[in-house]
Amino acid sequence: MNKIDIKSLYESTSTAPKNLTISGWVRSVRDNGSFGFIDLTDGTYFKGIQVVFDNKLSNYDSIAKMNTGSTITVEGEFVLTPENKQPFEIHATAVEIFSTTDADYPLQKKRHSIEFLREIAYLRPRTNLFQAVFRIRSVAANAIHSYFNTNGYVYVNTPIITTTDCEGSDQMFKLTTLDLNNLPKGEDGKVNWGEDLFGKKAYITGSGQLHGEAFALAFNKIYTFGPTLRTENSNTKTHANEFWMIEPEMAFCDLEELMNVEEEMLKYVVNYVLENCKCELEFLDNFVQKGLIEKLTKLVNSNFVRIDHKDVITILKQANVKWEFKPEYGEDIAKEHEKYITEYFNGPVFIKNWPKDIKSYYMKLNPDGETVAAVDLEVPGAGELMGGSQREEDYQKICERCDQLGIDKSKIDWYLNLRRFGSCVHSGFGMGFERLIMYLTGIENIRDAIPFPRTPKNCDY
Repeated sequence: MNKIDIKSLYESTSTAPKNLTISGWVRSVRDNGSFGFIDLTDGTYFKGIQVVFDNKLSNYDSIAKMNTGSTITVEGEFVLTPENKQPFEIHATAVEIFSTTDADYPLQKKRHSIEFLREIAYLRPRTNLFQAVFRIRSVAANAIHSYFNTNGYVYVNTPIITTTDCEGSDQMFKLTTLDLNNLPKGEDGKVNWGEDLFGKKAYITGSGQLHGEAFALAFNKIYTFGPTLRTENSNTKTHANEFWMIEPEMAFCDLEELMNVEEEMLKYVVNYVLENCKCELEFLDNFVQKGLIEKLTKLVNSNFVRIDHKDVITILKQANVKWEFKPEYGEDIAKEHEKYITEYFNGPVFIKNWPKDIKSYYMKLNPDGETVAAVDLEVPGAGELMGGSQREEDYQKICERCDQLGIDKSKIDWYLNLRRFGSCVHSGFGMGFERLIMYLTGIENIRDAIPFPRTPKNCDY
């Protein structure tokens, strides 16, 4: 008997064996007395398969009483059913029951709220919603690697443990092996970090950018893709304490070239998902966000607008809108402003050349002395999706910025030295992977875009 998976059957019915074996989880059982139907899934494809069984089977009664979530192996005949709703089914000749679920199994044949499913995160991958979301997450990750590998980027694994704070915002988790109930103290009464494992303060990384730049100035084009952790105590729908980041860095690349890469990469990934997750997107379009497929298709075919921050503020000030947060020159923009500006241009918008006082020390200072060569990409329905900049390549200028912002240069001397040892024009950007998944799926909360969310007061499993 040929063992096969459901995905293979959907991909090519013409080559499917007449007699086969398939294992999976029971979604539902319908018993009509002398025969019945099992809706079976094996996790390899979004759609399941119908198994027809009858009372000729010795364990018919046991099969008919199975609960949702039970695991079975079916042997049977593959039958095409083009006249029915499903294109094919299996007529069972044997059904082996591996395990039946307890009566209190929380996932029944009904719709469950997202909030309820969040409480049982270890089971929610079995639902249609999260089968769709996490399949798209997997496919999108593959698309990201495919884009960068195809375009000659080197994949770099930057450290999770670091002594460098990229943003200087003190939002990194502290890492220690010291006994917190008996901390070693120096003569000054402060903690003696010299006795810790690394002999100094260490943190869990908040970004791989700085280490990525070191490799870009050797390999020309690199990217990182990995977990990032920050201590921000925020309970919004778009923030989490653990998330994944994609961070490319490119040598001999200015701000305009950077935007070209951002646009090309995003269109590649979105198109890849459109082509490889049709069933999942159709489900999400029907049950999560109406018009999702149209939204994604429109992005792939859009021309991304490029506009200076000061010109965005002018548009916002001239708008006939009563703002909750009044737009001002020299200041950041709010969610309501992001939404307005993408609707104003009817598509994605690159907002570039931001005021230096609200951006990081490593960004390239523009000739006007007031702005830096930074860019945020705003997309319809999601707001900011990417943030990047041309990096300051001048050693004296970046040192001056550090002094102005009170940044201890001794802690990033190796990073500053990159400007002394073969520097060049270089740029990079970061994209939060979960933000991308939210955009691709229509899911509104970042807690539902990552398998086991870590947010303030929530660290289950």
